[in-house]
Amino acid sequence: MKVDSEQSMLDLGKSFAGWIKRPAVIELVGDVGAGKTTLVRGLAEGLGVTETATSPSFTISKAYALPDGGRLVHYDFYRLNDPGLMAEDLEENLADKRNVVVIEWGESVGEILPEERMRVEIKYNEDGTRGVIL
Repeated sequence: MKVDSEQSMLDLGKSFAGWIKRPAVIELVGDVGAGKTTLVRGLAEGLGVTETATSPSFTISKAYALPDGGRLVHYDFYRLNDPGLMAEDLEENLADKRNVVVIEWGESVGEILPEERMRVEIKYNEDGTRGVIL
């Protein structure tokens, strides 16, 4: 799928929310600046989150209440070589069947991610657009 603007990435995230069945684990793969957090912002809107989702790059994780219970939990493990206590936090959130868990840069926690997860890959195209593979 070709995405040509920030708005179209937001819209994709919103429509993606309609496909999700909880519990859900989504692994986002893409270079820095590819639009992963923008996709999550749209996903959050589509799930009914009332606050604007922001990047967890410096805080490692951010959680947002879902209107019907559970949480959207967004992790960014980019700055961690060893997830340490964050791996325990991730395991707790994965165990809650009401949650939608989104992981960026998940290589360091790959052994605790469930095999059944969605993988979304975002790549830059030569024409300046992004390709999104679900």
